[in-house]
Amino acid sequence: MSLRDLHDQLARRQFLASGGAGFAGVAAAAVLADEGVLAHHAARAKSVIFLFMEGGPSHMDLFDPKPLLNELAGQQLPASFGDVITPMGESRSPLLASRRRWRQHGECGAWVSDWLPETAGCVDDLAILRGCWADGINHSSGVCQMNTCSLIGGRPSLGSWVSWGLGSANRNLPSFVVMQDNKSSVVNGPRNWSAGFMPAMYQGVRLQEGTEPFPNLAAPEGTSAGRQLTKLQYLNELNGRFAAENPQQSELEARLASYELAFRMQAHAPEAVAIETESAATQRLYGMDDKETQVFGRMCLLARRLVERGVRFVQLYHGAGSKWDAHAGIESNHTGLCRASDRPVAGLLRDLKQRGLLDETLVVWGGEFGRTPMSEKGNGRDHNPTGFTMWMAGGGVRGGQTIGRTDELGLRAVEDRLHVHDLHASILHLLGLNHRELTWMYKGRPERPTVNEGDFFERLTTG
Repeated sequence: MSLRDLHDQLARRQFLASGGAGFAGVAAAAVLADEGVLAHHAARAKSVIFLFMEGGPSHMDLFDPKPLLNELAGQQLPASFGDVITPMGESRSPLLASRRRWRQHGECGAWVSDWLPETAGCVDDLAILRGCWADGINHSSGVCQMNTCSLIGGRPSLGSWVSWGLGSANRNLPSFVVMQDNKSSVVNGPRNWSAGFMPAMYQGVRLQEGTEPFPNLAAPEGTSAGRQLTKLQYLNELNGRFAAENPQQSELEARLASYELAFRMQAHAPEAVAIETESAATQRLYGMDDKETQVFGRMCLLARRLVERGVRFVQLYHGAGSKWDAHAGIESNHTGLCRASDRPVAGLLRDLKQRGLLDETLVVWGGEFGRTPMSEKGNGRDHNPTGFTMWMAGGGVRGGQTIGRTDELGLRAVEDRLHVHDLHASILHLLGLNHRELTWMYKGRPERPTVNEGDFFERLTTG
């Protein structure tokens, strides 16, 4: 496809989706999305499950052992490491040893600590990325950047770009779904899964906790499908007239589309979230038989069921409300959080693999940043965006790799550095989308998902 053809295709797609064609644009955009017209090259992955450990897990206590850290514990950070800026001003605090026990696992010999014994059994499927770095020093900017590539709110989330670029493989379910493990507010709230300046129809749909993930989906008692359809048609007629006169209001377009989607979901969504139909063995695999792992296990199992049914992007927040933020008491904090997430995460990887879904599902694990080697409050660690670990599995990623390196104390990424822009560019590439060609015109300016930065990290697939 030539660049001119691509531009014309993008322009037509955006014109329809943004309401320029009025109410008909909603249906037309959906058709274009389902056809996948924005794919730029052959995709390795069809969908993404992003396991977001909110608050910042400690890389040097999980995937990145630092023997020198324990040797120098109690001392000041050596002058050779330069000045360090931390949110709490703890850069001159003594270094804090890691109390973890480390072992190499799998055929690849990847190092994983005793905090993640189940994930350790899956390392041959993981590409462990030790050279990650970001710009946000606090949670708000860090979480915002990890979701949108920008420190400042207002841009579309990664899931929204994927939803727009690829559309849904199942028109009876949302293409972008979000879940969190408790009722605490994720930092920035719904802005993390917002569509930003794109039409609201591409924003994420948050599933609720409990037995009714899709709230208000069931029809009122005594209301027939025919009566609902008649109401929907009349409502669409009224809203369609208003939308044609006010094409700039994308929220109305999204509302119209959501009514139609909700009507279709009444027949299909209950089956998609019916995890009680899974075998007892499968539920045990995810930790559904253990009170400590049950909540996140349920979320991971739902994520598998959703991608299995064509949902493009599923984001799971573990530790919602910055629970991984261990400024003090990191031992008790991370012990509990790892215990609650390790078995469900490993269960997800194993289940996807045994069902033949891992090859087409990209699983991403990580937080908005890591932790510092310096102590805070004597037994905790501060935020560290200059070097941390994430991992990817499936979706065309070659497993059994440990890529990148932080310095000897785990403070800064120094080798095969992977910025958030590169991370997003790589995820999009694996989905068949070129982040530099995925363009949305906003106020006369071409906007791209990685803010015109970042590159596909080829070592993910080649090793």
